[in-house]
Amino acid sequence: MFTGIISTIGQIQTITPQGNGLKLRIATLPNFLDDVIVGDSIAIQGACMTVTQCDPTGFMVDISRESLNKTVGLATLGPVNLEKALRLSDRLGGHLVSGHIDGFGRVAYFAAAASKDTSWLLRIAAPTELAQFLAYKGSIVVNGVSLTVNSVSDENSTDLAEAKPAACMIEINIIPHTLQNTTLSDLQAGDQVNLEVDLIARYVARMLGKS
Repeated sequence: MFTGIISTIGQIQTITPQGNGLKLRIATLPNFLDDVIVGDSIAIQGACMTVTQCDPTGFMVDISRESLNKTVGLATLGPVNLEKALRLSDRLGGHLVSGHIDGFGRVAYFAAAASKDTSWLLRIAAPTELAQFLAYKGSIVVNGVSLTVNSVSDENSTDLAEAKPAACMIEINIIPHTLQNTTLSDLQAGDQVNLEVDLIARYVARMLGKS
Protein backbone atom coordinates (compact mmCIF):
# COMPACT_ATOMS: atom_id res chain seq x y z
CA MET A 1 0.00 0.00 0.00
CA PHE A 2 1.00 3.62 -0.61
CA THR A 3 -0.25 7.12 0.24
CA GLY A 4 0.27 9.03 -3.01
CA ILE A 5 2.83 11.31 -1.32
CA ILE A 6 5.89 11.22 -3.57
CA SER A 7 9.16 10.44 -1.78
CA THR A 8 11.48 11.63 -4.53
CA ILE A 9 11.89 11.95 -8.28
CA GLY A 10 14.05 9.22 -9.81
CA GLN A 11 15.36 8.74 -13.33
CA ILE A 12 14.78 5.71 -15.56
CA GLN A 13 18.41 5.26 -16.51
CA THR A 14 18.42 2.08 -18.61
CA ILE A 15 15.75 -0.02 -20.34
CA THR A 16 16.59 -3.59 -21.31
CA PRO A 17 14.24 -5.97 -23.19
CA GLN A 18 13.48 -9.07 -21.15
CA GLY A 19 11.22 -11.65 -22.80
CA ASN A 20 8.07 -9.75 -23.73
CA GLY A 21 8.67 -7.24 -20.93
CA LEU A 22 11.40 -4.90 -19.76
CA LYS A 23 14.06 -4.58 -17.07
CA LEU A 24 14.53 -1.04 -15.79
CA ARG A 25 17.22 0.61 -13.73
CA ILE A 26 16.05 3.67 -11.83
CA ALA A 27 18.65 6.06 -10.44
CA THR A 28 17.82 7.74 -7.14
CA LEU A 29 19.16 10.36 -4.79
CA PRO A 30 21.72 9.29 -2.15
CA ASN A 31 20.17 7.66 0.96
CA PHE A 32 16.75 7.12 -0.64
CA LEU A 33 17.30 3.36 -0.69
CA ASP A 34 18.93 3.04 2.75
CA ASP A 35 15.92 1.15 4.14
CA VAL A 36 15.03 -0.75 0.94
CA ILE A 37 15.91 -4.38 0.27
CA VAL A 38 15.32 -6.77 -2.64
CA GLY A 39 11.65 -7.76 -2.66
CA ASP A 40 10.34 -4.43 -1.37
CA SER A 41 7.68 -2.53 -3.29
CA ILE A 42 8.19 0.91 -4.82
CA ALA A 43 5.55 2.78 -6.81
CA ILE A 44 6.88 4.18 -10.09
CA GLN A 45 4.56 6.77 -11.66
CA GLY A 46 1.87 5.22 -9.46
CA ALA A 47 2.48 1.60 -10.48
CA CYS A 48 3.60 -0.81 -7.75
CA MET A 49 6.81 -2.64 -8.73
CA THR A 50 9.08 -5.11 -6.93
CA VAL A 51 12.75 -4.27 -6.35
CA THR A 52 14.86 -7.03 -7.92
CA GLN A 53 18.29 -5.46 -7.42
CA CYS A 54 19.40 -2.57 -5.26
CA ASP A 55 22.51 -0.52 -4.55
CA PRO A 56 23.12 2.93 -3.00
CA THR A 57 22.60 4.75 -6.31
CA GLY A 58 19.55 3.02 -7.72
CA PHE A 59 17.42 -0.10 -8.11
CA MET A 60 16.09 -2.43 -10.78
CA VAL A 61 12.62 -3.79 -11.53
CA ASP A 62 11.18 -6.28 -14.00
CA ILE A 63 8.03 -5.15 -15.81
CA SER A 64 5.74 -7.63 -17.54
CA ARG A 65 3.99 -6.96 -20.82
CA GLU A 66 0.68 -6.81 -18.94
CA SER A 67 2.00 -4.02 -16.72
CA LEU A 68 3.36 -2.15 -19.73
CA ASN A 69 -0.04 -2.41 -21.42
CA LYS A 70 -1.79 -1.01 -18.35
CA THR A 71 0.55 1.92 -17.62
CA VAL A 72 2.21 4.88 -19.30
CA GLY A 73 5.61 6.42 -18.63
CA LEU A 74 7.51 3.25 -17.76
CA ALA A 75 8.96 2.44 -21.17
CA THR A 76 10.93 5.65 -21.79
CA LEU A 77 14.01 7.17 -20.22
CA GLY A 78 13.46 10.15 -17.96
CA PRO A 79 12.12 11.35 -14.61
CA VAL A 80 9.56 9.34 -12.65
CA ASN A 81 7.70 9.79 -9.37
CA LEU A 82 8.80 7.33 -6.68
CA GLU A 83 7.14 6.30 -3.42
CA LYS A 84 8.25 3.56 -1.06
CA ALA A 85 5.57 1.25 0.36
CA LEU A 86 3.61 2.46 3.38
CA ARG A 87 4.64 1.21 6.83
CA LEU A 88 2.00 0.73 9.55
CA SER A 89 3.76 3.39 11.64
CA ASP A 90 3.69 6.04 8.87
CA ARG A 91 1.40 9.06 8.69
CA LEU A 92 -1.26 8.74 5.99
CA GLY A 93 -0.56 12.10 4.36
CA GLY A 94 -2.49 11.41 1.15
CA HIS A 95 -5.00 8.55 0.95
CA LEU A 96 -4.86 4.76 0.71
CA VAL A 97 -3.34 3.83 -2.66
CA SER A 98 -2.86 0.29 -3.98
CA GLY A 99 -0.41 1.06 -6.78
CA HIS A 100 -2.68 -0.66 -9.33
CA ILE A 101 -3.48 1.56 -12.31
CA ASP A 102 -7.18 1.67 -13.20
CA GLY A 103 -6.89 3.43 -16.55
CA PHE A 104 -5.37 6.24 -18.58
CA GLY A 105 -6.46 9.83 -18.42
CA ARG A 106 -5.53 12.49 -20.95
CA VAL A 107 -4.49 16.02 -20.03
CA ALA A 108 -6.95 18.47 -21.54
CA TYR A 109 -5.57 21.65 -19.98
CA PHE A 110 -2.69 22.58 -17.66
CA ALA A 111 -1.75 26.16 -16.85
CA ALA A 112 -1.44 28.65 -14.02
CA ALA A 113 -4.85 29.24 -12.48
CA ALA A 114 -4.19 32.85 -11.52
CA SER A 115 -0.63 33.24 -10.38
CA LYS A 116 2.22 30.75 -10.38
CA ASP A 117 2.58 31.57 -6.69
CA THR A 118 -0.89 30.14 -5.94
CA SER A 119 -1.84 27.11 -7.99
CA TRP A 120 -2.07 25.55 -11.42
CA LEU A 121 -5.26 24.19 -12.95
CA LEU A 122 -5.15 20.65 -14.32
CA ARG A 123 -8.03 19.23 -16.34
CA ILE A 124 -8.02 15.53 -17.15
CA ALA A 125 -10.39 13.57 -19.35
CA ALA A 126 -11.02 10.26 -17.60
CA PRO A 127 -12.32 7.14 -19.38
CA THR A 128 -16.00 6.23 -19.21
CA GLU A 129 -15.52 3.24 -16.93
CA LEU A 130 -13.92 5.36 -14.19
CA ALA A 131 -16.55 8.11 -14.11
CA GLN A 132 -18.62 6.41 -11.38
CA PHE A 133 -15.66 6.51 -9.00
CA LEU A 134 -14.93 10.24 -9.40
CA ALA A 135 -16.62 12.79 -7.15
CA TYR A 136 -16.30 16.39 -5.99
CA LYS A 137 -13.69 16.58 -3.18
CA GLY A 138 -12.89 12.91 -3.73
CA SER A 139 -9.39 11.53 -4.16
CA ILE A 140 -7.61 10.55 -7.38
CA VAL A 141 -4.04 9.42 -8.04
CA VAL A 142 -2.34 10.94 -11.10
CA ASN A 143 1.04 9.42 -11.99
CA GLY A 144 1.37 8.32 -8.38
CA VAL A 145 0.39 11.66 -6.81
CA SER A 146 -2.57 11.84 -4.42
CA LEU A 147 -4.79 14.75 -5.46
CA THR A 148 -8.22 16.17 -4.66
CA VAL A 149 -10.89 16.49 -7.35
CA ASN A 150 -12.30 20.03 -7.36
CA SER A 151 -14.98 19.52 -9.99
CA VAL A 152 -16.46 16.74 -12.10
CA SER A 153 -18.38 17.05 -15.36
CA ASP A 154 -20.02 14.09 -17.07
CA GLU A 155 -20.77 16.13 -20.17
CA ASN A 156 -18.82 15.39 -23.32
CA SER A 157 -15.86 17.63 -24.01
CA THR A 158 -13.94 18.45 -27.18
CA ASP A 159 -11.14 20.15 -25.28
CA LEU A 160 -8.62 17.49 -26.24
CA ALA A 161 -5.95 17.78 -28.91
CA GLU A 162 -7.64 15.01 -30.92
CA ALA A 163 -11.07 16.60 -30.39
CA LYS A 164 -12.47 13.29 -29.13
CA PRO A 165 -15.37 13.35 -26.64
CA ALA A 166 -14.61 12.39 -23.03
CA ALA A 167 -17.02 10.73 -20.63
CA CYS A 168 -15.80 12.55 -17.53
CA MET A 169 -13.75 15.73 -17.13
CA ILE A 170 -12.15 16.39 -13.75
CA GLU A 171 -10.44 19.55 -12.52
CA ILE A 172 -7.60 19.58 -10.00
CA ASN A 173 -5.61 22.44 -8.48
CA ILE A 174 -1.88 21.80 -8.13
CA ILE A 175 0.03 23.81 -5.52
CA PRO A 176 3.63 24.96 -6.19
CA HIS A 177 5.08 22.45 -3.69
CA THR A 178 3.57 19.55 -5.64
CA LEU A 179 4.89 20.92 -8.92
CA GLN A 180 8.38 21.27 -7.49
CA ASN A 181 8.51 17.78 -5.99
CA THR A 182 6.84 15.61 -8.64
CA THR A 183 6.95 15.11 -12.40
CA LEU A 184 3.51 16.72 -12.81
CA SER A 185 5.28 19.95 -13.79
CA ASP A 186 6.25 18.29 -17.09
CA LEU A 187 2.67 17.62 -18.18
CA GLN A 188 1.30 19.12 -21.37
CA ALA A 189 -2.10 19.03 -23.05
CA GLY A 190 -2.55 15.71 -24.82
CA ASP A 191 -0.29 13.72 -22.48
CA GLN A 192 -1.57 10.43 -21.10
CA VAL A 193 -1.41 9.88 -17.34
CA ASN A 194 -1.83 6.89 -15.03
CA LEU A 195 -5.02 7.08 -12.94
CA GLU A 196 -5.96 5.15 -9.81
CA VAL A 197 -9.40 5.80 -8.32
CA ASP A 198 -10.14 5.92 -4.61
CA LEU A 199 -9.99 2.46 -3.04
CA ILE A 200 -13.09 3.02 -0.89
CA ALA A 201 -15.09 4.28 -3.88
CA ARG A 202 -14.25 1.06 -5.72
CA TYR A 203 -15.60 -1.10 -2.89
CA VAL A 204 -18.73 1.01 -2.47
CA ALA A 205 -19.49 0.67 -6.19
CA ARG A 206 -19.02 -3.10 -5.93
CA MET A 207 -21.41 -3.34 -2.94
CA LEU A 208 -23.99 -1.33 -4.86
CA GLY A 209 -23.64 -3.68 -7.81
CA LYS A 210 -22.30 -1.01 -10.14
CA SER A 211 -19.03 -2.73 -11.08
